[in-house]
Amino acid sequence: MDFIEHLIKNVWVQRIFWSAIVILFSLLIYHVIARVLNGKEKKNSKIMNNKKNKTLIRMLKSIVAGILSILTVLMVLEIYGINVNSMLAGVGVASIVIGFALQDSLKDIIRGFVIISDDYYEIGDVIKFGDNLGPVVSVSLLTTKIQDINTMNIVSIANRNIDKVEVDPGYIYIPIPMPYELKVEKAEAIMKEIVKNLQKQERVTTAAYQGITKFDTSALDYQVVVTCNPADRLQARRDSLRTIYTTMEANKIHVPYTQLDVHAKK
Repeated sequence: MDFIEHLIKNVWVQRIFWSAIVILFSLLIYHVIARVLNGKEKKNSKIMNNKKNKTLIRMLKSIVAGILSILTVLMVLEIYGINVNSMLAGVGVASIVIGFALQDSLKDIIRGFVIISDDYYEIGDVIKFGDNLGPVVSVSLLTTKIQDINTMNIVSIANRNIDKVEVDPGYIYIPIPMPYELKVEKAEAIMKEIVKNLQKQERVTTAAYQGITKFDTSALDYQVVVTCNPADRLQARRDSLRTIYTTMEANKIHVPYTQLDVHAKK
């Protein structure tokens, strides 16, 4: 009993106990808030579309986690006898130095809010950054993460780089060469058939004929535009090219190609 009583009165034991209580209480608060936000995420919002709702909620969870972490650390420091007020007063002197060191992080945070407020992109949108193209899987205060459709790797993009990000609308423009000998009326009738067959493809959302786009050296280029889920862009293009070629083959139209006549001297 004396040992237990001595243990209870021990300052370090008390500090560890109250620190554990503070940490557990913070985790409980975060769990409750996250559960409420997750419930909101599953419901359709009348004000925001589903993707924006999801992006905003995940951003809020990131902010709540950051605030609770800071408050928890400050409370634990107080428990261990560190004067937090004096420390915060000292931060005012060091804030200029820290501010310079954290300029990039502050830019990321500001741009993170801009991404949400201006609908720059949302979770599920396909974006391009440099050589990387893929759907947005998460947006936090500091970074945006995408899954590259070519490598399936998760790529992190600092939010300050949003001016270098392009949102992919999912358009595929396909020029179709037709021989000059083929009358335009006949060519356009085949183009309508191609469009009809393209619309039957699983990964193609819409297809439309746009007209003649180029007088090439050996062919006349007719163009179609296909829309699809940007994440399916590569396979949708492959499927479309195959459909175009088989339709031309069925109509006995041969794809023109440049030919060279070689004359040999005797």
